[in-house]
Amino acid sequence: GEDDVPGLVLIAAAAERISIPMIASGGFADGRGLVAALALGADGINMGTRFMCTEESPIHRNIKEAIVAASEVDTELIFRSLRNTARVARNSISQEVVEILSSGGKFEDVRHLVAGARGRAVFDSGDQEAGIWTAGTVQGLIRDVPTVGELVERIVAESEALIAGRLTGLLDPVSA
Repeated sequence: GEDDVPGLVLIAAAAERISIPMIASGGFADGRGLVAALALGADGINMGTRFMCTEESPIHRNIKEAIVAASEVDTELIFRSLRNTARVARNSISQEVVEILSSGGKFEDVRHLVAGARGRAVFDSGDQEAGIWTAGTVQGLIRDVPTVGELVERIVAESEALIAGRLTGLLDPVSA
C-alpha cells in the first residue's frame, strides 16, 4: 500500500495476524514465487500480470508481447501524491501523469489521461500509447505467453522440483 511495505514482510506479517486462508498477491509469476509465498505463510498466490500473458487472456497480443519484452523497471507509480498509488506500464501517458502530479497537479488535471475507456482501448487495440494500463514489476520475470493450463502445470512442477531438490538438499540428513 501507501507505506511501501514489500511483500516479503507484508505476507509474513499478515500470516502472523490472521487465521483464515490467505492468498498472497503482488510479484508472483512462477514456482519460486509460489514456494516463497507458502514459506511466508500464504496458502496460495494470485497472479495478475502473469495471467494477462496467457493465450486465454482477453487483451491484445501486442500488450502481451510488450509485457514479455519489458523488464522489472519498466513501470511507473502514478497517483502517489494523491495517496492512491497504482503501478502501471511505463509509456508516454504514464510519464505525463507522473510529471503533472509531481508538479502539483490535481486529479482533474490528469483525469482525461487516466480514463478507464483509454485503458480499455489499450487492451482492445494493442496501442501501448492509447492510455495507461496496469502491469507489475513481475513483468521482468515473464518470458512467454503460454495457455493457462500450461502455466499452472509449469508452476506446480517448478514448485515441486524446488521443494524436493534445492530445499530438501539444504536439510541436514542427520537432523531431518
